[in-house]
Order: sequence, then C-alpha cells, then structure tokens
Amino acid sequence: MANLRKPKPAEDSSKKALVYSKFYAGKVEVAPKVPVRSLDDFAIWYTPGVAAVSKAIEADPDLSFDYTGRWNTVAVVTDGSRVLGLGKIGPEGALPVMEGKALIYNYLGGVNAIPLPVRVGSEEELISFVKALEPSLGGVNLEDIESPKCFEVLDRLRAEMKIPVWHDDQQGTAGVTLAALYNALEVTGRKLKGSRIVLFGAGSANIATERLLVEAGVDSRDIVVLDTKGILYPEREDVDKLMLKNKWKYEIAIHTNGDRITGGLEEALEGADVLVAAAGQGPDAITRDQVSRMNKRAITFFLANPVPEMLPGAAHKAGAEVVATGRSDYPNQVNNSLLFPAIFRGALDVRARTITDQMVIDAAKELAAFAKERGLSKNYIIPTMVQWEVYPRVAAAVSQAAVREGQARRRLSRKESFRMAMEMIEHSRKVMSSLRRSGIIRDPPE
Repeated sequence: MANLRKPKPAEDSSKKALVYSKFYAGKVEVAPKVPVRSLDDFAIWYTPGVAAVSKAIEADPDLSFDYTGRWNTVAVVTDGSRVLGLGKIGPEGALPVMEGKALIYNYLGGVNAIPLPVRVGSEEELISFVKALEPSLGGVNLEDIESPKCFEVLDRLRAEMKIPVWHDDQQGTAGVTLAALYNALEVTGRKLKGSRIVLFGAGSANIATERLLVEAGVDSRDIVVLDTKGILYPEREDVDKLMLKNKWKYEIAIHTNGDRITGGLEEALEGADVLVAAAGQGPDAITRDQVSRMNKRAITFFLANPVPEMLPGAAHKAGAEVVATGRSDYPNQVNNSLLFPAIFRGALDVRARTITDQMVIDAAKELAAFAKERGLSKNYIIPTMVQWEVYPRVAAAVSQAAVREGQARRRLSRKESFRMAMEMIEHSRKVMSSLRRSGIIRDPPE
C-alpha cells in the first residue's frame, strides 16, 4: 500500500549519490549475451560468419530486428537544455541523469538503453543526429529538452522516423498523470468527463497532458491552463505572438477554457475539481488559500521535483482529499518511471513503428486497473515502482494497442505479449541478482 514513512532529507540522497557515483564510475555497462567457448566462436560472431548475417539484412533491413540487438535497444538522448529541476546544465551535466534512466529501463523494463547526451548547436542538428541513429535502434527516448524546442523535435521525429520516438517529459508525464487521475476521480466520486481541470504550468508536461486528457474524453472547454502570465484564453493580448512563437500553447489558448475565465490561479481554481501543477519548485508556489477555492473533495497533483509546488500536508489542510507528488517519500508518487519502461517493453516486443496517444491511454488504464484491484484509497491511487508485476501488464496493453492500430511489425496475442514482457523483465532482474551474488556488482560503501 502507500508509503507513509517520514520523508528523508534530500541532502542524504545527494551525499550518497556523489559517493556511490564515484565508487561505481557509472550506472550501466555493455556486457556480452553470447558465449565465447573457443576461437571458433569468433569466426561465428565476427568474421567470416558475420558476413552472411550482414548480407541477409542488406536484402531485407527489417531482419536487423531479428538478427541483432536492435529490437531491444533504445537511445536516451538529450541536449542538456532543461535537466530535472536543474535547468540548462549541458550534456556532461545531464549524463548522470541519462545513466539513471538507462538503469531504470533495464531493471524495470528489460530494455537495453544507451545514455547519449549530445552537444548540438540547433534544433535541426538535434533532429539530424537522432535520425542518423535509426538503423541501430528499436526506439528513442528524448529527455530533458527545453520548451518549446521539445515539441518541434518530437513532432518531426515521430513523423520522419519508422521507430518509436518518445519524449518522457511530455508523453510519460501525461500518461502517468492520466493513470493517477482515473483513480483519484474514482476515490472522490467523479468522472473524467464533466470534471473541471486546471493545469498550472504550460511547459512540456502540461501541454502534453492537455492533449492526452482530450484524447481520453475530457471536454477541452472544461480545462483551464495557466502559464507565467496567467490563464490562457483566445482574447489574451499576447495570443498572436503565441501563434508565431509557440503554436502548441496557442492551440491550447484557442480550444480550452470554455467559460473564458481570466486572471490567475485564484480565479482558475474557483470551483475546480482537479489541479495538476507542473510549474516549478515549491514548497509555496501554491497557497492554502488558492487550493481552498476548489470544490469539496478536491484532487491536487504537485509534480515539481525535488520540491513540489505545495507540500501534501498543507494541501490536505486546505481541503484537498487526494494529493499526489512526484516524490517517493510521500503517498501517490506520480512518476514517469511507472510508465516508460513498460511502454517501450510493449512497443519493442511487437517491433512498433511509433507510440500513439491511444497506446499511452491504454497503458494508463492498465496502470490504474492494477492499483484499483489492490484497493484504492486517498493515499493509494497508483502503483509504486516496487510493484514490478505491473510492468508486464502495461507492456502487454501497449503491444495490443500497437497491433490494433496497425503499428506493429510483429503480431502477438495478448497472452504472448504478456509472457514475452514477463520473461524479459524477469531476465533483467535475475541478471542483477546474479551479478550481486557473485560480487561483480559490489555493495556500495558505508
């Protein structure tokens, strides 16, 4: 059930991260998966035997998914322009984060992920770099790219590549938010359609969340979105500039906020049912007075890390019934790690060409269903990362959505999808366990 232990000081994790990172000198490494028993094996895995494999793939490039590790390989790519809550720290500064992402991909999804922070001078260079990687990969995870650049990069690459391209800050946050929202609405006796939803912050996370909520059935007129200048609406004085500088935010201004509410967060929250904040560091970015303006049994998600926009205790005192954050030391952690390993596991297993919004919605529904089966409460609306059994279930849901939508190169039944995902994830967990038992992976220093 929910993790109710007292939060640990962030400094404790930070100190350990520095010590452990120096001790291990990296979080992931490449290891062989084939045997080398004698000199004859080199003749098979390399020259001359490998030439037969290369010729077969030359004749049919899709055979690269069968004859190489391409099918299970993802690149985690960033330009370091907006990392976690750290901002523009560059590709070297981003590398530890990308390594951590690769570790989670492997341990929770059985995916071979390669961290690739890159130094590029423009949006076009980043797009060209990622496209050039396509022959080596089964998919791409874009990470920590500043807004609005991230939208153009994702849209272009999804349109121009024939493997899944995913931006976790957009699609991952939107998907896990939707999953948590399904169950928060259930706990508070609401439905998705008809609920008034406020999205505080108009960066990559909430712009993608707005799109996914509408795809999932929310009336866009029931959504109110705020950026640093206040509520978005068609008549706002800077809307023409948005059309030129940020077409994604412009579209939100035009199509949301059916009641044409103006002003700031106080006005937006008056009579609202749900608040999803992805606006920046707290803990006082949102006040008790503002939350108290919401309807009874309100739902509030504070997703900034490492310090949420408002602390859960303050939100509860202001009248919120369900409170979620992005942190593991509070109940209801709305964390992308619950989704991206399984999303790619399912997409890779059927050799998907892309990840559609419907695939993400199906993943969110499965994630929500897993928690619901275990008993919902205001402190448990979404699984935790240690409930690893949820990952093969979500992966199977994604595989089946890809098959239904004609995006799969390989057709599997739901049973086959689940079994394959389970085997891949269990394999990674067993490898980790075996490496620890053997002492190859050492225990960290005290």
